[in-house]
Amino acid sequence: MSDGWKTALLSELCDLKPPKGLARSMLEDDDNVSFVPMSDLGELEKRFEVKEVRRFKDVVNGYTYFGDGDVLCAKITPCFENGKLGVATGLANGVGFGSSEFVVMRSKGDLIPDYLFYYLSRDEFRKTGERVMSGAVGHKRVPRDFFEDLEVPLPPLDEQKRIVAKLDQAFAALNRARANAEANQADADSLQVSMVENQFADRENWSKEPLGARVRFIDYRGRTPEKAESGVLLLTAKNVRMGYIRAEPREFIAEEAYASWMTRGIPRRGDVLFTTEAPLANVAQVETDEPIALAQRLIAMQSPAGKIDSRFLKWSLMSPQMQSDIKQKGTGATVTGIKAQLLKVVPLYTPNLRRQQQIADACESAFLACAMLRNKIEMKLADMAALRQSLLQAAFSGQLS
Repeated sequence: MSDGWKTALLSELCDLKPPKGLARSMLEDDDNVSFVPMSDLGELEKRFEVKEVRRFKDVVNGYTYFGDGDVLCAKITPCFENGKLGVATGLANGVGFGSSEFVVMRSKGDLIPDYLFYYLSRDEFRKTGERVMSGAVGHKRVPRDFFEDLEVPLPPLDEQKRIVAKLDQAFAALNRARANAEANQADADSLQVSMVENQFADRENWSKEPLGARVRFIDYRGRTPEKAESGVLLLTAKNVRMGYIRAEPREFIAEEAYASWMTRGIPRRGDVLFTTEAPLANVAQVETDEPIALAQRLIAMQSPAGKIDSRFLKWSLMSPQMQSDIKQKGTGATVTGIKAQLLKVVPLYTPNLRRQQQIADACESAFLACAMLRNKIEMKLADMAALRQSLLQAAFSGQLS
């Protein structure tokens, strides 16, 4: 730590949860105040857009109070881990109310809010807080004493201002670079969709039959067997993404459960998997001879050898044309999911087998090229995230020049 710096507890530097009496002393019941739900608080974004205004009397009793210049931080999972954090500015009448899951930090004068925001933006802060979370699964929270006892490096105010200015400049450049990378990522996704769509542009000239009449459906309805620590690999809807099967999460069912559960049919190499769990309609293909079990909300489709190329079937289901047909037949994403019996009546368009193979080859080449491009972009994004953390580390160790 640099000379002239000291450390202090956050509770010594900030009021945590400023009293609502301050707002009551300034406002009348019908005065406007800003309202900020959890969804409007950004992830590691210093400023957040205030979209909603409500009357003071309608929010004062049920929500968390804050004001201009206060730092907000989510305390509940997964919002805390995701970095939902920001500095309140531009509030109606200088006052805001929001989620009860906000921790509000109001500086007592020795701490610049933007400096605190950057200090809380560090990965180390979130990882440490995650380790001390408590509560029921899905509702874990960071305890208040974690914030109270947080040690904050405290340089003089002029140095805090210099650090904030340096980080603002560096992060603005990184944000522009990230926006460009994300735009390129979206372009890669659009390019893949367009290239697949072009392969199916002439499908009206192909033969047409209901999907259920051309392929065999294996629908694993009913309750999935209890999971085990080892045994047969269980694929769930979470494993299936558009065009590939994710390695994680890796779950299992016992060998004896597998035997009875898979009486409807056993997935084999080449089978096409389709997710029926809303809001997903993802497609992938089995590419292993390893025994696997499929959970409910997954359908396996087996194509007849010599008539329908299984890879063509996969790309047909992934094509924008057939995805549109699926939604039009009422089998798109709904509250309850996608119904197999309706999926069976969606038309499948097929050219001759040789043309099917050519289309599958072209689609897979496009997928591979776009995947390589996306990987490069993801590496750039990862490098930017690492650089952010490196800058924060330098800033709060007194090494930011």
